[in-house]
Amino acid sequence: MTPPPAAAAFLAANGWRDATIEPVAGDASFRRYFRVIATGRSAILMDAPPPQEDPRPFLDIARWLKGRGFAAPAIHAADLDAGLVLLEDFGDVRMRETIDAAPGREIALYTSAIDILVRLQREDPAPVPRYDLAVLHREANLLTEWYCPAVGVTPDQAAYDQAWAAVLGTTLHGTMVTVLRDYHAENLMLLGDDDALGLLDFQDALAGHPAYDLVSLLQDARRDVEPAVEARMLAQYRAATGAGEDFDVAYHVLGAQRNAKIVGIFTRLWQRDGKTRYAALCPRVWRYLDRDLAHPALTPVKAWFDATIPPDLRGNPMELSA
Repeated sequence: MTPPPAAAAFLAANGWRDATIEPVAGDASFRRYFRVIATGRSAILMDAPPPQEDPRPFLDIARWLKGRGFAAPAIHAADLDAGLVLLEDFGDVRMRETIDAAPGREIALYTSAIDILVRLQREDPAPVPRYDLAVLHREANLLTEWYCPAVGVTPDQAAYDQAWAAVLGTTLHGTMVTVLRDYHAENLMLLGDDDALGLLDFQDALAGHPAYDLVSLLQDARRDVEPAVEARMLAQYRAATGAGEDFDVAYHVLGAQRNAKIVGIFTRLWQRDGKTRYAALCPRVWRYLDRDLAHPALTPVKAWFDATIPPDLRGNPMELSA
């Protein structure tokens, strides 16, 4: 976590000469984050090195969100050629650790997160690409591309594609919204003493079904969300938006699709990138996936999983491949 060589000049040019630079975190991508500290103020330096990363989608969506009253970080400065962005500092208090330390706040914080999605549903989508069938299929295929070989399974790809084709169309109808795509408790920051939440990690936003970000939040790959909490928050969202039974179908279809994708991505992060902690998250994701597959709308996809990946091969790919 050494600051990039261009950081000092970039900061000096934007009024932060001689500021202290401290590492904050990396993530599943090539992006890294640093806290820039000067007397009486701080900011976050995003290092999004080209050609692996392009910060422009983040900047565009941050400005779109902020222009509509959502709590996205303000952009203080950017150097697109160097892949450096200076952002408003939302601090270190994440929703995830807050709930872990104070379980009594769980419902209030999830309610606040649901309220943000209700507000997003009322906005026309941002000018971003559609979350269309091609993207949904490509993401679902990450499971057969990475997880299946890792655990010694040879999948029938054609049958897998056909199973998804039979169900994914249910997610392409109705109101389209801006889908942030990584909307979960580790990307939601507490902004003060109340339950107000700030948004991070939305650079991959697409225009898609409003159920997707609900799945991201309520079937969180990084923390257990109890079924009772999931059901309560779904009911709250439906009451606020008037969503009907077809919304529940889309929720479980997108839940299965997203969880299949995540199992594939986490396997790739372990195998290709050496990030073993992601493999250890897969058993939780499989539990969510099994819950979604139990919905009648997922019958064709469930049949494929039942015939291809037995229960004893649904877990941590690093352990199962040993």
